[in-house]
Amino acid sequence: MKTTGNRGYDPQVIAEYRKQMQAKGQRYIVEEADDDNNEEYLHFYFIGKDDDGVELVYDAVMYTLRMQHESELFEIAEHKAAQHFPDYRKIAYEEDENGDLSTLDSRQEEIGLYMAEVILDLEEEEAVKVQEHVDMDKHVDFGIALDIGLHVEAITPEVIAKFIDDFNSDNLQLDDTLYSFQTTEEEADH
Repeated sequence: MKTTGNRGYDPQVIAEYRKQMQAKGQRYIVEEADDDNNEEYLHFYFIGKDDDGVELVYDAVMYTLRMQHESELFEIAEHKAAQHFPDYRKIAYEEDENGDLSTLDSRQEEIGLYMAEVILDLEEEEAVKVQEHVDMDKHVDFGIALDIGLHVEAITPEVIAKFIDDFNSDNLQLDDTLYSFQTTEEEADH
């Protein structure tokens, strides 16, 4: 593995990340600039070793399987909408001067309803299934990138700490069950 030029392997960078982690009393640092961070998705960094035993900073995103499932359903619905509506464009919500979302025009509303029907049909058929995974990309500019999907309700400090412990001790056990999720009425109202 070529580590030259990859700042995630730089001992000074690792020492700085370790210092930040110690100051926060945790084994990872949240990427605060990632606007997508929420209770089901988190972008963070932690220190570990690569396959050759060399210390580095891992650049990780972790999300729930429910979120991954919803994302995949939405992608399929967008694709089907593009096939069904020759004039399809992604729906772009715009805010007015008060920060309120502008209303959709009738065509956008029609496309949105079509996509919602596609998603409900896919859910009913359990056409999309997801499973726990850790995808690793060593061909990045900083450390090693990890894409992590776990079957948990939320991405909590405890979930992250357990993952880091298991990952770093080479004791990570992933569930290979295929999961499909249903939107509850409560979720649909939001």
